[in-house]
Amino acid sequence: MSASTLLLIVLILSFFGYLWGRASAAGMKRAGQGMHSIPSYHGYFIALSCGIPALLIVLIWLAAQTTVIDSILVAGLPPHIMDGVEASRVSLILSEIKSIAAGRIFGTPDAALMAAAERYNALRQTASLAMVVVVLSVTIAAMVFARARLSPEFRARNRVDSITLWILIVCSILAILTTLGIILSLVIESRAFFSKVPVLDFLFGMEWSPQTPIRADQVASTGAFGAVPVFWGTIFISAIALFVALPVGLFSAIYLVEYANKNVRAFVKPLLEVLAGIPTIVYGFFAVLTVAPFIRDIGMSMGLSVASNSALAAGGVMGIMIIPFISSFSDDAISAVPQSMRDGAYALGATKAETVRQVLLPAALPGIVGGVLLAVSRAIGETMIVVMAAGLMAKLTLNPLEGVTTVTVQIVTLLIGDTEFDSPKTLAAFGLGLVLFISTLALNVVALQVVKRYRERYE
Repeated sequence: MSASTLLLIVLILSFFGYLWGRASAAGMKRAGQGMHSIPSYHGYFIALSCGIPALLIVLIWLAAQTTVIDSILVAGLPPHIMDGVEASRVSLILSEIKSIAAGRIFGTPDAALMAAAERYNALRQTASLAMVVVVLSVTIAAMVFARARLSPEFRARNRVDSITLWILIVCSILAILTTLGIILSLVIESRAFFSKVPVLDFLFGMEWSPQTPIRADQVASTGAFGAVPVFWGTIFISAIALFVALPVGLFSAIYLVEYANKNVRAFVKPLLEVLAGIPTIVYGFFAVLTVAPFIRDIGMSMGLSVASNSALAAGGVMGIMIIPFISSFSDDAISAVPQSMRDGAYALGATKAETVRQVLLPAALPGIVGGVLLAVSRAIGETMIVVMAAGLMAKLTLNPLEGVTTVTVQIVTLLIGDTEFDSPKTLAAFGLGLVLFISTLALNVVALQVVKRYRERYE
C-alpha cells in the first residue's frame, strides 16, 4: 500500500471519528446533560486526535525508512564489492541496486547486486506493511481513547483551539526554517564559489564565459566569471516587460474601476486574470513561434538586423504575462479609496480625469507599488520565457533587437550536464542566486519604505 493510499484511509477514519464524536455529544445533549462545548467540537477533537499522530508517524517513517534500508543493504554486501570503496562510490552502488530492483537492468549485473536488489524489494514491502499496521493501529487506538474522554464536562472547544494553535505555530516554524535553509544553502555554496573566484571579479567583471575546459592547456582554462553582462540582461528584459505591463495594467485598472459599467467589468476583469493562469512554457512557445518571427520580419523590412532570440521578444511576452499582477493590485487599491475622497474632489470642481490623477492614484499608491513590486519579482525570477526567447549569450547592449541572457537562464545552463558539482562552473549558479536574492531583498525594502511614506500621508 502506498503512502498516499494510507493517508487517504487515515483521512476517512478521521472523518468517521468526527461523525462519531459529534453524534455522541449530540446524544448527551438530547439526554438533557449540560454540555460545555457544542457537538461539532467533540467531533473535531476526535478527528484531530487520530489524524495528527498518524500523519506524524507516516512522515517520520518515510524519512527514516530510506536511511535504514540503505544501511541494511550496505551491511549485507559482500567484501569484494565494499572493500576500499569511498563514500561517493557507495551511493553509486546503492543507485545501481535500486535501478535493478526497479527493473532497469543494463548488461549483466553482479550476482551480489542482484541479490541485494531482491533484498531491497523485500525490505521495502516489509517496511510498507509495518507502516500500515502501525499507523492504522495508532489511528484506531487514538480514536477510541479520544472517544472515551468525551463527557458533558469535557472542554472540547478549548482542546481543539489549543491543538489548532500548535498546528499554526509548527507551520510558522517550518516556514521560517525553510527560508533559513534556502538562505544557508545559498550562502554555503556561494562561499565555496567565492573561494575559487574573487568576489570583485564576479561582481564587476565584464566578461561571462563559465565554460571551463577539461584540460588545463586549453584556451581560457580558468573561465571568465564577470557577472555584469548577466545581471544587465536581467535588468534589461525586466525593464522591457515593465514598459509593456505597467501602462497597460494601470490604465486597464483605472478604466475598469472608474469608467466601465458593471457588465464590462464583470467580463474584462476575469479575462485579464486568465493571463496569470497560463503556464509560462506556453508563453515561451508564443514568444519563440509568433512574437520573435514577427519582430524579425518587421525589422528586416525596415533594414534592421534582428537576432532570432531578442530581448524585445522575451521582454514583450513577459510583460503580457505580468499584466494581471499590476492590473489586479491596482484595481483593488483604487477600489479601496473611500468614496468620500472622490465626492470631495468633485465638489471642488475637479473633473473625473483630474480626480483620478490627483486624488485616486496618490491615495492608492501603496497598493499599486505592491502590484508593481510583485510584477518585478515575477519578471526577475521568470525562467522559461527567457530560456526559450532571450538567448544564452551574455552581452552589454542597449539594443533590444539583440539577444541577451539573464540570471535564471545561466543558473539553468550551469546546473545541467555532467560537470562536477564542486567545479567553479557549477558553483557559479549559487553565486548568481545569492546576488539575485540580495538584490530582490533590497528592492523589497525600498518598496516598503515608499509604501510606508505614502501610507502615512494619506491615512
